[in-house]
Amino acid sequence: MKGMASLRLTDRLLKISHLVTKDKKIADIGTDHGYIPVYLLKKGYVSYAVLSDVNKGPLDNARKEVIQNNLLDKVDLRLGSGIEVLKKGEVDEIIIAGMGGILISEILDAKQEVSHNAQKLILQPMQAQNELRKYLLNNGYEILDEVLVKEDFRLYEIIIAKYTGENTVVEDEVYYEVGSKLIENKDVLLKEFVDRKISSYTSILKNIEGKTGYEIEKKKKCITKSIEKLKCILGN
Repeated sequence: MKGMASLRLTDRLLKISHLVTKDKKIADIGTDHGYIPVYLLKKGYVSYAVLSDVNKGPLDNARKEVIQNNLLDKVDLRLGSGIEVLKKGEVDEIIIAGMGGILISEILDAKQEVSHNAQKLILQPMQAQNELRKYLLNNGYEILDEVLVKEDFRLYEIIIAKYTGENTVVEDEVYYEVGSKLIENKDVLLKEFVDRKISSYTSILKNIEGKTGYEIEKKKKCITKSIEKLKCILGN
C-alpha cells in the first residue's frame, strides 16, 4: 500500500518493519518520528502500537505523524525512558532501533519483567553490536535471527531475540562480532560485511606498523588473529 508514511521509510526502517509479526501489539522504543509504527498501522499489518521516546521533541514529531495519518485511536504515545514505559505483557513485540548496543542492553536490563516476557525483540544497534550480542547470549536471551541491510554506504545489523532463561555458549569471540545466524543464513551482504571488518583491522595494523613495545606487539597479534578468524568465516 502506498501512503504518506511508506514513502518516508528508509531501507533500514523498512527492513525492521518487515520483521514485525502480523497482528501483534508492538512498542517502538525511541520512536523518533514514529515512522515504523505509522507505516505498519497504515498498512493494517498491526492494530495497536505504543510509541515512546525519552525526549519530548521526537515524541511531538511522532504525534504529528500519527495525527496526519488519522491513527490517534490506534496508538499510545508515552514520554519516558526505554521499556520502563511498558507494563508486563501489554505488547507482544518490542522494537529498539537506532541506539548504541550498550544502551540497548541497559534498556533491556532496566525492566526485566517486560523484556523477559516479550514474544520478540527487534534490535538494531548503531554501534557496539558485539557488546549487545554478548549481553543477550550471557543473560538468557536466544538470538532467533539476524539480518543485514544496506542503506547508502552503511551496513546495519538487526538482531531478533527472545528471552528463554538459558545462556548460549559461544565457541569463539568472533561470533560476538559476526552473528552466527548471519553465517548460517548465508546473508547476501555477509561477504561485504566481513570484508569491511577485515579492511578496518588491516588499516589499524598499518597505522601501528613500525611501532614497538609490549602493548603494541600484543595488539598486533590480537588484530592479526582477528583477521585470520574473519577470513575463515568467508572460507578464505
